[in-house]
Amino acid sequence: MRAIVYSRAGDSSVLSLADQDLPVPGPGEVRVKVAVSGVNPTDWKARESGAAFAEVVPNQDGAGTVDAVGDGVGDLSVGDRVWIYLAQHGRPTGTAQEYTVVPSHRAVRLPDGVGFDVGASLGVPAMTAHRALTVHDSGPDRLYPGALDGRVVLVAGGAGAVGHAAIQLAVWAGATVIATVSSEAKSALARAAGAHHVVNYRDADAAAQISSVAPSGVDHIVEVSIAQNADLDGEVIANHGSLAFYADNGGDRTTLPVRPVFAKNVRIQGLLLYTVGDGALATAAGDITAALVDGALPVGAPAGLPLTWFPLEQTAQAHDAVEHGAVGKVLIDVSGGNH
Repeated sequence: MRAIVYSRAGDSSVLSLADQDLPVPGPGEVRVKVAVSGVNPTDWKARESGAAFAEVVPNQDGAGTVDAVGDGVGDLSVGDRVWIYLAQHGRPTGTAQEYTVVPSHRAVRLPDGVGFDVGASLGVPAMTAHRALTVHDSGPDRLYPGALDGRVVLVAGGAGAVGHAAIQLAVWAGATVIATVSSEAKSALARAAGAHHVVNYRDADAAAQISSVAPSGVDHIVEVSIAQNADLDGEVIANHGSLAFYADNGGDRTTLPVRPVFAKNVRIQGLLLYTVGDGALATAAGDITAALVDGALPVGAPAGLPLTWFPLEQTAQAHDAVEHGAVGKVLIDVSGGNH
């Protein structure tokens, strides 16, 4: 089978196309014929930081069809269409290959009618968004229609992949959603994703615009750049609000506005999928699948997440596109014919 591999840290030039033996699933594992592989910033960052194994196949997310199951697997069968998350976490092989083996709990059934493009766009972005929306001190710890009724959610970076998923999940769960963006083009994407209000965070009156929508403050903040946005967040967050940050965009240090944060009893929550724990991951997978059944997580330009496609042999270019800030979602058509 064809696979993209690397054996040392470096830029995208360390990636190469190789011919590999077909992997065999062990106990508790399934083998998936990969249709689409999703690329996230974490994939190129992991490649640049080094290879934890002698040889690595990159990419955490993907979608495809189960074609073999190991002993002890009772929840999946050959022929099941699945979306995959954290395929490479703690393992040498991800989804940038024609077949991948993963623990069965990291392959989740795709509901009927949901495409592989959607499935490969979930994983890191949607699960991160789910966690960010469920760390509030007074809950909810699950998402479902009505779970966020009466709450206001602020999504920073509403045109990014995590921001897009956060908007969609929050709207599905009943929240009023405000997104912040940096341009008119990105404003259009956030609105297409379902945001009820969009604010350019570069506007001098950004806080006033947000407060006009949420005079009692924002209940949940999904934050991509706490280093840049801490002052704005402190100004607009509600009493007992939660600020969940998942990235170090804009800098790896921040200064918090102390008085607003402690006076409002703000809960500041960092999150990283790789260390969040199996329970939180399983909860997210279940809720995301329920949202898929309801048609709440579409992708593509009309849904606010433009797709950029590459063939498997151009995985290096796909990594470069993500690293250089491609808007929307970068996908690899592993099997051909998926777009």
